[in-house]
Amino acid sequence: MARVLIVYYSRTGNTEKMAREIAKGVVAEDVEAVVKKVEETDAKELIEYDGIIAGSPTYFGAPAWEIKKLFDDSVRFYGKMIGKVGAAFTSSANIAGGNETTILSMIQMMLIHGMIVQGTTEGGHYGPVAIDSPDEKTLKECRDAGKRVAILIKKLKGGK
Repeated sequence: MARVLIVYYSRTGNTEKMAREIAKGVVAEDVEAVVKKVEETDAKELIEYDGIIAGSPTYFGAPAWEIKKLFDDSVRFYGKMIGKVGAAFTSSANIAGGNETTILSMIQMMLIHGMIVQGTTEGGHYGPVAIDSPDEKTLKECRDAGKRVAILIKKLKGGK
């Protein structure tokens, strides 16, 4: 069975809520979802999954240092994440608080590893964004993002 790691940092619980909703979308597509705090995740674990979805609050237009550190530590596995599916999500206090730059920063780290990232024509084009606590619209975008990652993984593995 395909597996997706949803790794996140959350200080207020908003990003954690999003991670749990993303997991629901992954599971709805018959793919295993593992939700972990970044503080409990070793970089070596990244190579054990078919997909990685990273979430972070937006701090000064960038991800939390804990997420950045995970990817910095993953350099020793360079070349071993090629072809894995990636996605990112964020939460912040403001609409124009640097949300897109935060998501793009995480996506950039994934692309440098050779990962595959799929955008969407609906909602947050780069990934789900919550302003303060995620509302129902954002939670639906989270579930949809999880489904997209799971469906893409199955397609890449030769399934439907």
